[in-house]
Amino acid sequence: MLLTFIALYLLSNIAVGVWAARRVTTSQDFVLAGRQLPLLLAASVTFATWFGSETLMGAPAMFVEGGIQAVIEEPFGSALCLFLVGAFFTRPLYRMGITTFCDYFRIRFGRSAELLSAVMVIPSYFSWIAAQLIAIGIVLSVVTEVPREYCILFSAVVVMVYTLLGGMWSISITDFFHNLIIVLALVVLGVGLWQDVGGWETIQQRTRPGFFRFLPETTPKAWVEYFAAWFTIGLGSIPQQDIFQRVMAAKTEDTSVRASFLASGLYLTIAMLPLFIALIATMLHPDLPKDKQMIIPNMVMQHGSLPLQILFFGAVSSAILSVSSGAILAPATVFGENIVKFFRPDIDDPTLLRTIRWAIVVITAICVWMSTTRDTNIFDLVGESSAFSLVSLFVPLTAGIYWKRANLTGCLWSMAVGLSVWLLCIWLDTEYPPMMWGFAASALAMVGGSLVAGERVKE
Repeated sequence: MLLTFIALYLLSNIAVGVWAARRVTTSQDFVLAGRQLPLLLAASVTFATWFGSETLMGAPAMFVEGGIQAVIEEPFGSALCLFLVGAFFTRPLYRMGITTFCDYFRIRFGRSAELLSAVMVIPSYFSWIAAQLIAIGIVLSVVTEVPREYCILFSAVVVMVYTLLGGMWSISITDFFHNLIIVLALVVLGVGLWQDVGGWETIQQRTRPGFFRFLPETTPKAWVEYFAAWFTIGLGSIPQQDIFQRVMAAKTEDTSVRASFLASGLYLTIAMLPLFIALIATMLHPDLPKDKQMIIPNMVMQHGSLPLQILFFGAVSSAILSVSSGAILAPATVFGENIVKFFRPDIDDPTLLRTIRWAIVVITAICVWMSTTRDTNIFDLVGESSAFSLVSLFVPLTAGIYWKRANLTGCLWSMAVGLSVWLLCIWLDTEYPPMMWGFAASALAMVGGSLVAGERVKE
């Protein structure tokens, strides 16, 4: 019975894709929903940017092990990212009427910056998508007892099909309904567990001292690691195409800004529910499996009623698939708009749309392979994806908007040096987080390259 309802729930996503496909006539319809999303849909699809594997499975596992400081990256960093996007990036980018943020690099710095940024954007999504597929594989495996690899393959086919059909229209509509259902499921589950455990006083008494401490110890390394956790998604996800597409799909500039702020507020509140559900579950049910990523799915299976199981697993599966869909669409869009069009500027729109759809197929296949061969730590895979864009793209994007002296040389230096230093520090296994070294190197290279090139121009 449970499996039947979940299968129907997942297949309904394809039905939505078929319906949404009727609204797709151009590449802009496919990529940005024709820039027609009202506030409710825009906020919902922006909120759903990360409300998937890391929020529902990765972060709760980290929280029960390490407390508040273990989840600064998610959900606090994610909420920070959405707030900063609305406050500092949405208006200048929306006014440009661009399709991808790599288009911004072409307009601001030149075509070589566009191409390099696109080459860096695409692989940064592979770990992120793999994390979503691993999560859906875990969920479906718990329900069906089918090997995880087969569950990953099935879910990847579903998400690929409805993304191919309707693009951002499919994502927007399915996200809206998924959000309503998953919030309802989390509230029902959370209220029941809260009553069972005996309230906040019992939780405080049964957690170790310092579990809810928000600030780190007063040592240099602790503070650097603390800021690294904030920066990973808080800054690193700003220059990523999936959030750009979701924000830019709003029908007006003001709607886009309000949607970002509303999504940030929703994330700070709703994303806390899985954390405390997992914590209470470990208190009430110490018999749950040791794999902390499976705490909530296993708790629902073992101790939840059938209606709650249907509600929870259907919504969680669909939510993760929606995140996957946006993450797959983003690099496919960049490939078509900023790599194919770079070499074929005269490409017609129908051919471009077909190219983006073929890229979706190829990217999905790559990520299925990664999700079945890579480490299954969801939290680390998501962090890896955001760190990649932080060390290579955040500084040139921000400098281009807010520093008039930023130029092509500084942009290229910033991308190349930041990424190289990050990879070197990973190889050297440095004491301080490699991403912080890469971020600092990217900033210094941006300033140095821009000033050196500026002096040459004066001469």
